[in-house]
Order: sequence, then C-alpha cells, then structure tokens
Amino acid sequence: MKQIILFFVVLFSFSVFAQDTLQAVKIEGQRKKLQKSLLKTTNTTVLSSKELLKAACCNLAESFETNPSIDVNFSDALTGTKQIKMLGLTSPYLLIAEENIPSVRGASQAFGLSFTPGTWVESIQITKGAGSVINGFESISGQINTELLKPMKDIPFFLNIYGSTDARLEVNTHLNKKLSDKWATSLFVHGNSRLVKNDMNDDGFLDNPLGSQINILNRWQYTNAEKGWVSFLNFRYMNDEKQAGQTDFNPKSDKFTTNFWGSEINTQRFDFSSKIGYVWPEMPYQSIGFQNAYNSHDQESYFGFRQYNIKQNSFYSNLIFNSIINNTLNKFSTGLNFTSDEYDEFVNTNDYSRKDNSLGAFFEYTYDNGDDFSVIIGGRADYHNRLGVFATPRLHARYNPWKDAVVRFSAGRGKRQANIFAENQQLFGSSRNFNILDNSGKTYGLNPEIAWNYGFGFLQKFPIFDMNADISVDFYRTNFQNQVVVDLFQSAQQVDFYNLKGKSFANSLQLEFNLEIIKHLNLRTSYKFYDNKTDYNLGSFQRPLQAQNRFFTNLEFETHIKEKGQQWKFDYTLNWIGKQQLPRTMSNPVPNQLSDFSPSFVLMNAQITRTFSSVFEMYVGAENFGNYTQQKAILGADNPFGTSFDSSIVYAPIFGQMFYAGLRFKVK
Repeated sequence: MKQIILFFVVLFSFSVFAQDTLQAVKIEGQRKKLQKSLLKTTNTTVLSSKELLKAACCNLAESFETNPSIDVNFSDALTGTKQIKMLGLTSPYLLIAEENIPSVRGASQAFGLSFTPGTWVESIQITKGAGSVINGFESISGQINTELLKPMKDIPFFLNIYGSTDARLEVNTHLNKKLSDKWATSLFVHGNSRLVKNDMNDDGFLDNPLGSQINILNRWQYTNAEKGWVSFLNFRYMNDEKQAGQTDFNPKSDKFTTNFWGSEINTQRFDFSSKIGYVWPEMPYQSIGFQNAYNSHDQESYFGFRQYNIKQNSFYSNLIFNSIINNTLNKFSTGLNFTSDEYDEFVNTNDYSRKDNSLGAFFEYTYDNGDDFSVIIGGRADYHNRLGVFATPRLHARYNPWKDAVVRFSAGRGKRQANIFAENQQLFGSSRNFNILDNSGKTYGLNPEIAWNYGFGFLQKFPIFDMNADISVDFYRTNFQNQVVVDLFQSAQQVDFYNLKGKSFANSLQLEFNLEIIKHLNLRTSYKFYDNKTDYNLGSFQRPLQAQNRFFTNLEFETHIKEKGQQWKFDYTLNWIGKQQLPRTMSNPVPNQLSDFSPSFVLMNAQITRTFSSVFEMYVGAENFGNYTQQKAILGADNPFGTSFDSSIVYAPIFGQMFYAGLRFKVK
C-alpha cells in the first residue's frame, strides 16, 4: 500500500508540473500499426505503439494479443501470468531484448515479460527463426526486440488509467523534458494493484493473485548530430509482490501451515544500461557502438511448503563496429560480447548457486544490391565457463522474384543452458516431486540445449478493388541435438528432468491473409499448424499444452478523423485454439484425472476507443466475452496438501469474462 501511495504522490507532482507544458498540438502523420517489409532480409514484423493500443496491453506479455506471429498462453492457475510462444516453442527459446540488450533471461524467464509496462513501448520487432549473431548465441526460435520511447521524440506528459472487473487497477504516467537541443530526459512511473479476491469457479482458490507493482524508469538521451554522437542512460527500479492460493489464506497466520494453501512471490529489480554510439560525419555508413547493462534480480517465494529463492546479478557488454567493404553494397558488423551471471538459487535447502561467464567475438557480412537480393552471413565464436568453446553460424537471405513479392530463407544454430527451476516455476504449484535424472552435465547435472532452426517465408502484396491485401506462408523447423526434457508423462506425482535420448523437433506452418476491406476497415487472418514431438522415457508425445491447430482473426475499423481529432476505433479479435496434449494424470484418483487431450475452444476480445481530441481519449473493452473457462483448473483443489494437487495444467482461461475501461491524456 505504501508503494501505491508513493506512486500517487509522484503522479500528483507530475500533474502540477505538467500545467506549464501545455502547448500547441502537433499533428503527426499516420503510420501502419503492423509493418512487413519487402526489402528487409530477415523475416521481421514491426508492431508500432498504436498496435499495442488495440487491446488491454498492460505489460509486454499482453502486447501480442492482436498479432498472429506470437501465441499467448496461460501459464498456471495461480500466478495469472501469460506465457508467449513462437514457432511452437516457449519463450526461453526466444532471445528477448530491450533496445538490443538481452533482458528476459535467467531468473526473469517466468515473470520478466510482465515487468515492462505496455505504455513504455515505442515499437516491437519480431523476427522469426535464427536471429542476428550480434545479440548472442542463445536465440533458437526467434528474437523479440522492444524499443522504448525516446526522450528526444516523446511528448511532455502522458497519463493512462486502467481498471478492470478482475479488480486490477493500473496507472501509468510519463514526464518528458527536453533540456536543450542535445539533452532530454524522461521519467516513467507505473503502478498496479489488485486488492479484491476473485473466485469465479468456486474452487476455493484465487483466480488471479493479489498484489501490487511499482516500476520507475528514468531515461536520458544525448544527441549531437553534427559531431555524430548519440547516447542513452537508463535507470530502473521495480518491486513486484504477488499473493496466490486459497481465498482464505492469510500469510501472517497460515504461512507454512496446513491451515490453508498459499503462495507469495516477491521480486525486486534494479537495472542500469548505457548505449554510446558514434557515426563518422563524413562516412555515415561507418559507426561504432558500446552497450553496457547491469541488473540485479532478487526473487523470494514459496508455494505451500516449497520455497524457491533466486537472486541473479548480471553484467552485459557489447562493442559493435559497422562499416563497408569497398562500397555500400557490402556491409559488415563485428565486435565483442561479454556476459557475466551470478546466481544464488535455492530450492528449499538445496543450493544450486553458480557463476556463468562468456566471452565471444562475432562477424556479420551483409550484401544488399538495393533491388531484389540480399544476404546476411554471420558467425560467432564463444568461450563459456560451462558450455566450453563453440561456434554459432547464422544465414539469412532475401529474393524478390517479381513485383511486391519476397522469398526469405534462414538457418542457424543456437545454444543455451536451461534454468530448469526458474523456467518451470508453475510446477511448484503442485505436489510433484522434482527429479533430475542425469548428473553428467555442468548445470544441474544437465547438458546444454543445442538446436538448429531453418525455414522459409513467402510474402505477396497485391490490390483487390484498389484496396491493399497480402498473403504469406511461413514454414520453420527446429531440430534439437540436445534438449533438457521436462517430462510430465511418467507420473502425476513427479516431474523428471533429463537430457534428450532420442529425437525432438518443432515444425511450424503459418498461413496468413490480410485485407483492407474498405478504407479504414482491415481484416487479419491466420492459420497455424504445429507438429512438435519429443521422445520421452515412455515414448514419443506431442509437447504438452501446445495446440496443433490455431486460427486467428482480427477486425479493426476507424472512423475518419474530424478537425478536432475526434474519432471512433473498433477492434475485434477471435482465436480458435485446437485440442492440446495434456500431461498424464492416470496415477491420480479418478476425480482428479484428465483426458489425454483438452477440448478445442474459442476466445473473443473486443475494444472500443473514443478519441475526444488529440489530447484525450477513453476506451472500454472485454476479454473472453464468450465466457469460456476451463472446467477443472486445479486438480485436488479440495485437498491441496495431498498427492493429487496440481495447478499447472492450464490450457484455457479461468476467470471468464473480463471487462475493462481506461483513459489516456496527452500533452503534446
């Protein structure tokens, strides 16, 4: 509560200061909310900040509801966390970066996407397949890079207030000040809380956790275009608290007792990052950049009687030099990476602490004739104190066979070490025993994960009755040479971790069709097919909680903008999610057994925005307004300390219909 009070004090001071910043309104040109290039070598989709306004985008994890490239899934029945997947693989196989600095990794894998408020985001770049070697060796299925609002371009003041029927209240405020023609600074403050208990399915457990978050970011930008210098400094502090479990659970009296089952997850983070870049004034194609980042992530948590505490101190440094070979058709990037991670990790009294260090060098060559062909050939060599010395090759190619068409191909290798506890925290909310069946590796006794990803994409843009349309086909395959298998098929009373002993692959096929039906009325549709199989100890199974078939459609309409900026915006999204393989529960008593596959279902979201002027707008919306819910979200809910308790087998919403409303106020 002190954090929320502090937040509103800061908000009030911003409001008073902002009274002096009211100026004439600046009208900006329209940009496409979702951009696909015919000339970019990589298969990249760019989401603008306007795309994020089409849904209740409270944080980065919720920013992909209207984008067909990313699947948004439900993590568990306790924490209310949403999980994203790309190409049928979960987020640990993605390289998630903030302004090209890896951000969601290690200790933050489970909840890190919820630590970046949606209003801070300027744009998101989603790249399918193996990404650039410049950003590291861990990317396997793709890369997601988030660009934050820039102080030099941001508006002086922004306020967003959001409330929903699931008792979530959120306030975001931005204050931006241009100090001179070279210096500018921004202060972003985010606060959210949920203080009311909800149990819509009457199972005795909270549908969403109680809690609060305070998140403060201070950004500084220095730009001297005449001399070629640009730099950014970021300072961030975040405190996030969650309480989950039975509705009658009181941490003060029931913690570590059998009175009621409960959980608390408290996380504090401090982040600092800097980016310094120099462009030769007489040679604009030549530049050098130096990125540095430090973060401290401290999570203390318990789930019933099971404790999980992890603290990660990380340092990242990246030196990049860009130039040309003979002419601007031949470009290259080269440089050095250094990463240091120090983990203090405890599961109950078991100590899994470790230190990881890596040093790598990369070189990436780009040929682009500026017309119909381009290719990026990249490679890096790294030394890691646990993974050893290894190479990472990557390839991207583009060819435009005819007008408004592009064919892309990519291939590359990725390598990473699995953080088995941080990445699978949803399993702590169960009675399963954790078993590590191998001991030959250097991280938890397990070997590093190694995979090859390759695939192609085709995009064709064309007019239909003078309206814009495009159709695309993407196919990608990920082959694992080694994988840390998370086995939920052996028994409902255990989860086994072991090195892959057979085959594991993920095939992803996506067909997409987009059409401007009439002016300002746009339709997006996509169908996705996933064939993801892994050899487990009991045989080959589809990966659990991954639908083989998904259908997506989004319909948006905007009225013409009137002289005073008045406008209506309507948005509707439908997701059909096919059946999903479920973990085996045959060892449970019959009332707590599930079938092998979940039923298919439909989710529908909608939002209406009314812009009253260029500085003020309001919005109302609904998520899951068809009110589909999972029938039995928590197994053994009547006996949470028994052997059948499991809150991790979640394939559909729990809360049901959720309605929300909010307002945005801008000083331009």
